[in-house]
Amino acid sequence: MTDHTFEATTSAERMAVTFGRVLRGAGLRVPTGSVLAFVDALGQVGIDDRDSVYWAGMATLVRKPEDFDLYDRSFAVFWWSAASVATHPDAPEPISITLAIDDDSDDGGDGGTEPNDDPTLVLRFSAAEVLRNKDFAAYTNDELRLAQELMSQLRFIGPPRRSFRYSSSRRGRRPDLPATIRASLRAGGEPIRRQWREPGERLRRLVVLLDISGSMEPYARAMLRFVHAAVSGRQRVEAFAIGTRLTRMTKELHSRDPDSALAAASDRVHDWSGGTRLGECLKVFNDQWGVRGMARGAIVVILSDGWDRGDPEVLANQMERLQRITYQTVWVNPLKVTPGYAPLARGMAAALPYVDSFVEGHSMAAMQELATVIASAPPRRQSHSPRMGAR
Repeated sequence: MTDHTFEATTSAERMAVTFGRVLRGAGLRVPTGSVLAFVDALGQVGIDDRDSVYWAGMATLVRKPEDFDLYDRSFAVFWWSAASVATHPDAPEPISITLAIDDDSDDGGDGGTEPNDDPTLVLRFSAAEVLRNKDFAAYTNDELRLAQELMSQLRFIGPPRRSFRYSSSRRGRRPDLPATIRASLRAGGEPIRRQWREPGERLRRLVVLLDISGSMEPYARAMLRFVHAAVSGRQRVEAFAIGTRLTRMTKELHSRDPDSALAAASDRVHDWSGGTRLGECLKVFNDQWGVRGMARGAIVVILSDGWDRGDPEVLANQMERLQRITYQTVWVNPLKVTPGYAPLARGMAAALPYVDSFVEGHSMAAMQELATVIASAPPRRQSHSPRMGAR
């Protein structure tokens, strides 16, 4: 078995990706997996017969009956202009795929079967795999939209925390008298089986602080999509932008529509691609939100390269305050993947002793690793001396 990677430039792949863009523009939700299924279907039925292409797209790209009419209109316009769309200079880049060649011609034909000189070709489409390892700084606008869909499938949920509210339980230390009485009525008034109550569980809050300074500009546009996926995917998430000032943008990112959410967040934040004052911004966060309750027992994720124009001592003091009250403090640095990287920036060096997990943040694979770190974050062992996680 040998693998060869190449760029698929055939009309089938281009047709599938282009039509997927048409449907998204018309308002249909077309995940990346559906587009790849459409490519596979076109490989079976071909692209020359209109009805075959129509039903292949209907079977793979449409999920709800109420979208049938919109699909019909979009397909009619697309098919009429398919030739011009396929050769448009703004057409998306070809999908990268892996070609696996299984050549069994060397087995000598043992077993009574005729030896086959034709190798078996197996196509494994890996557009998502290419994006998974590609650096965010090299993403195109189309790839950012695909990454948004992939990020929306991630779950940034940490270990639950105990709630002050009690729930019913078969075992416990606190009796549930109302439930016991109700159960006894079904047994003629005899409390045959006791009911108990125990503390329930609730979702642990996740707080995300995104550095939107000039040095983070190549990564901030992709990381903002990660923040939106986290906020829109669960309830207990707070999002802030860090630059020359601290800006809360949770409300703007709550929309399920990525385009409207990102536009609202951009309008809300006025210091994009400016300077960075991490220490001063963290002080504002601690004073107004964090220490007052938002960060207590929460998982705090800081997305930053650590370049800071402020006083590193201020940053160290604020990171120490933050670590005292959080469940876990995670620092995501897109520069960490660089060979020979060392935290030489003053801000990063000052903050690192108070970080529990220090992870990469340059690609989709790094975001998946971050989701794993958040989900498996262990409780911190209390210590009087600062420490840094080895991750």
